Amino acid sequence: MSKRPAEILATIAEPLGLSSVMRDTGDLLVTSPIDGGQLAALRSTGVPELDGSVTRAETAWHRWRSVPAPRRGELVRLLGEVLRRNKTALGTLVSLETGKILQEGLGEVQEMIDICDFAVGLSRQLYGLTIASERPGHRMQETWHPLGPVAIMTAFNFPVAVWSWNAAIALVCGDTLLWKPSEKDAAHRPRLPASARRGGGTDGRFAGRPVQRADRRAGARRGARRRCARSARQRHRQHAHGARGGTARRRPVRPHAARARRQQRDDRRALRRSRSCRPAPSCSPPSAPPGSVAPACAG
Repeated sequence: MSKRPAEILATIAEPLGLSSVMRDTGDLLVTSPIDGGQLAALRSTGVPELDGSVTRAETAWHRWRSVPAPRRGELVRLLGEVLRRNKTALGTLVSLETGKILQEGLGEVQEMIDICDFAVGLSRQLYGLTIASERPGHRMQETWHPLGPVAIMTAFNFPVAVWSWNAAIALVCGDTLLWKPSEKDAAHRPRLPASARRGGGTDGRFAGRPVQRADRRAGARRGARRRCARSARQRHRQHAHGARGGTARRRPVRPHAARARRQQRDDRRALRRSRSCRPAPSCSPPSAPPGSVAPACAG
């Protein structure tokens, strides 16, 4: 490599929208494992900003979940188009931050594009089952609902592919995103939400600035609060869906359906046996007058 990683980053910063203020005025130093040189100095997120991000994600979720799934898939399709146009620059940035060869960086961006294509198709296939019930005039129906804000934590060695696997699926399912990237390769972090906004997204769906560094005790408080909220939602769903044959996960109670299918199968077998046991109809032609021919027995 004839140029140093910092020099290469300066050449691709403008196409990616990485301004000098964004990459050189923060307290979080990002270095390249290629030569150990500094790539960027990003601004980390503190505890107050973390609370604001969670609040924005929760507020945006209430709007985003009401958008029809195919329309949510349209946003992910536009994100894939933006990634295609910036594949070379993003792949180069991944290579500089992780020390991978360029083809590995490009391959990781290609995985992002592929999962966007998959999620677009999935947005029109969020099916639910309809199952027969033993109750007259009743059926069990399975309906999937958005879960809520989704927190994504990515590691150093796969900085963008793992994010996209979670983000694309969560978006088409009606969830909003909170992203905590690795502190070792966070220079790509501002670009992906910006790319989504360029494709038609909003800050709320991506919860503004993702978390980079925060107090561990604050993170523990967030996790405990989220677990309590999730438990409350599960109890609410169990109460709401239990009368219709659902469980806390909104899955139909399958033993009832299996029992109904077995009963139907036994009824069909009994009907076939009763038909096979009937005596064959006899052919007894009526008495014919003298000199006439008796009619033949048909069948």
